[in-house]
Amino acid sequence: MVRPYRFSLEEFLRLPLPERGVELLKGEIYQMAPIGPRHAYTVNRWNRVLQEAFPHLLVQVQGPLVLPPDTYLEPDLLLLKPGDYSHRLPGPEDVHLVLEVAESSLDYDLTKKLPLYAQGGVPEVWVQDLVGGRLLLFRTPEGDHYREQIWVKPGEKVAPLAFPEVSLEVPW
Repeated sequence: MVRPYRFSLEEFLRLPLPERGVELLKGEIYQMAPIGPRHAYTVNRWNRVLQEAFPHLLVQVQGPLVLPPDTYLEPDLLLLKPGDYSHRLPGPEDVHLVLEVAESSLDYDLTKKLPLYAQGGVPEVWVQDLVGGRLLLFRTPEGDHYREQIWVKPGEKVAPLAFPEVSLEVPW
C-alpha cells in the first residue's frame, strides 16, 4: 500500500519552500489559495482595527503559528500576548485570537484548520466569510471543535473573549 509521507514540523521548517503560500496540517503540505484584492483589503482593515484597539499587544499579519508536533499555519491575523518572538515561533499558548479571512478558502478554513486550532487549544477563532457577508466566531475549544459558534453581520459589534470590555465593529 502506498502512503503519503508526513513531515514533522522540524523537517517542514527546513524545506526550501516559497516564503508564503504553504501550510503544514498534521504532517501534510497544503498550497494556500492566492490572496485577492478583497481579501487583502479586509485583512488590512482588521489589522487597523486590532492595532488601534490593542496597542499593547502584537498583531501579527499572515505570519506563522505552530501547533506541535506537526502543524504550521499562517493565519491572516493573530492577536498575540506581549512577548519576545525573535527566537521562537508563536504557539497556541501565545494567542488571544486568530482571525481568518475567507473568500475562496471558507471550506478549507472551517474543515481543515478550525479543528486544528481547537485541538491546539486556541481560545477563539474568527472567520470573516466574505462571500456570505458574515463573521463567524468560534469560542471555547473542546476536542476538535468549538462549543460556542456565533454568526455576526457587518456593522454589528463583537468583543474578544479575552477583552470583553473592548467592542469592535465588524467591517463591511
